[in-house]
Amino acid sequence: MTLALDKRTYTAQEYLDLETQADTRHEYHDREIIEMTGGNPDRNRITVSLCAILHFGLKRQPYDVFVTDQRLWIPTVNRYTYPDIMVTRDPLQLQEGRTDTITNPLLIAEVLSKSTCNYDRADKFSAYRTISSFKEYLTIDQYAIHIEHYTQTSEGWLLRDYYDIEKTFTLTAIDLEITIADLYDKVDLNVTNPESIA
Repeated sequence: MTLALDKRTYTAQEYLDLETQADTRHEYHDREIIEMTGGNPDRNRITVSLCAILHFGLKRQPYDVFVTDQRLWIPTVNRYTYPDIMVTRDPLQLQEGRTDTITNPLLIAEVLSKSTCNYDRADKFSAYRTISSFKEYLTIDQYAIHIEHYTQTSEGWLLRDYYDIEKTFTLTAIDLEITIADLYDKVDLNVTNPESIA
């Protein structure tokens, strides 16, 4: 069912109750409910490719991989969100009293769209950084070869940018090498004149 949002603000419990009835997913930002935008084939191709790489690369290791419809609770900023991909380290930690909401992501990846790129890079990343378990962040441009790779170091967050489809890079939190060409497999890119959102 479609939510009829007739209030300006909601408690977290009201949001959770409404979300169980909704046909589409919504984020919760400190008393405000925000409907999430839909995807497209290329966005989904990248998400599925990364999920497959992580799933098979982490088999028989103490990690779990979650995709798009898995909710995350960020208590410091009173926010519920649905990252495109999350990796957690065992044991999985859930919000107290719930079986559907994770609290301990180690790695998060977001596939950028034109409508969400600024939010994913700024406000959302800022919220993610309040989570003590969170150590690594990827933003992936769906319109051109461009990956922003953030890793937490003793001196703060380090950013590396990747633009070459032939390159590889390592997710340090889980010690897994990623081939950029595998991420963009079957994605319809115009590499000579990319419509990048960078």
